[in-house]
Amino acid sequence: MARQLARGSRLVIATHNPGKLAEIADLLAPHGVSAISAGELGLPEPEETAPDFTGNARLKALAAAAASGLPALADDSGFCVAALGGAPGVFSARWAGPTKDFAEAMRRVHHDAAEAGDARAWFACALCLAWPDAHTETFFGRVDGTWVWPPRGERGFGYDPMFLPAGGALTYGETAPDEKHATSHRARAFKQLLASCFA
Repeated sequence: MARQLARGSRLVIATHNPGKLAEIADLLAPHGVSAISAGELGLPEPEETAPDFTGNARLKALAAAAASGLPALADDSGFCVAALGGAPGVFSARWAGPTKDFAEAMRRVHHDAAEAGDARAWFACALCLAWPDAHTETFFGRVDGTWVWPPRGERGFGYDPMFLPAGGALTYGETAPDEKHATSHRARAFKQLLASCFA
């Protein structure tokens, strides 16, 4: 039995990314849990040294829970391209550089993958909920599709404009936020989290 998070709880979202905070806060809102970001609390960002999404989510959640004394939720997610062996993967944010230039990151994906003739791509998300006593619960979601060039749409963030989910006609960059939130990799991991940890 997974550990439950009670209604009325305050939860630290272990991120300094406002786009990610907004998306997670929207998903939490119906469940009576208030969210505050690690950035708002002035918590440092731990070094993401794990080789996979699950390990990095756990690192971030445990660090935020220990520093804040509150339960903490961390997300580690990324864009993965089959022709690049799953890259950028855990390095998705780092491909955008210190200025978070995702237009440049998307150009790099196109440049590196265009010759391979394999457009398969997926978004993956690991969520880890950690308590100050170091107990953790971890969940994983994935959405498969293809990468497209040129990028399409102004919505979303990161690599969203170049990802076309399987069976869809719109990239994540063209998709209304509520539609994306219902079906995304993060939403899939979140459904597992809510079923397990919310009363």
